[in-house]
Amino acid sequence: MAAGKTSELIFGLHPVLEALRAGRRHPVRIHVEEDLTRAELRELAERALAAGIPVERVPGRELAAMLPAGVKAQGLVLEAGPLPTPSLEELQSMSGSPGGSRRLVALDGVEDPQNLGAIIRVAEAAGAQGLILTARRAPPLGAAVARASAGAVEHLPVARVGNLRRALQQLQRGGFWAIGADAVGGEDLFQTAGRIWQGDLVLVFGAEGRGLRRGVLELLDHRVRIPMAGRVGSLNVAAAAAVVLFEAIRRGSAV
Repeated sequence: MAAGKTSELIFGLHPVLEALRAGRRHPVRIHVEEDLTRAELRELAERALAAGIPVERVPGRELAAMLPAGVKAQGLVLEAGPLPTPSLEELQSMSGSPGGSRRLVALDGVEDPQNLGAIIRVAEAAGAQGLILTARRAPPLGAAVARASAGAVEHLPVARVGNLRRALQQLQRGGFWAIGADAVGGEDLFQTAGRIWQGDLVLVFGAEGRGLRRGVLELLDHRVRIPMAGRVGSLNVAAAAAVVLFEAIRRGSAV
């Protein structure tokens, strides 16, 4: 059984559980393997029934046939509507952290779903209010991204923009500082002045290998690089995002 025209298939325990917790999708039904024995899956199915979501018990081979070849569903598939897509203006108007500051993440040409999912997981864990993707050269927020994010994509609002440069300029006019990761020309992340981490920030990361495009680099208020002490010259974009985001939290909370 394939998903309907307006629905998507979410599979795996954590992505399905986070989709139900977040409540941002319209759930259609849950498909559960008929010889289910794992207690956590039984509990999840019971919660779905209590919320009025139909639960269908199906043979394992039928569950496997719903998904791409080689993908394991962990005994559970949720059929649900797509995630809502906020506008850039909606992200910009969201409330910030308890201290009042806002943190957004923008990606320039990150096309790998695994990297995107990992960045979404990091951004949500770091308390970012949202993420900005370009309409082109960025993967859909499908099952692969949901799985790589361990369900964090269900909680983090993701906006799509036609032009990243114009989006950054709009944010800057609204009081955001744009800080980008630049492994070549950036200032040592851990030596930057504390003042640049205060207030509202949009943290910008580029594709692996190519990095940020020149037109995006030219707009940045600050460029930072992660100093490498070993023989490897750089981190992948998801790992780099984790380092920068949590350094932003640490430095932003310092008064």
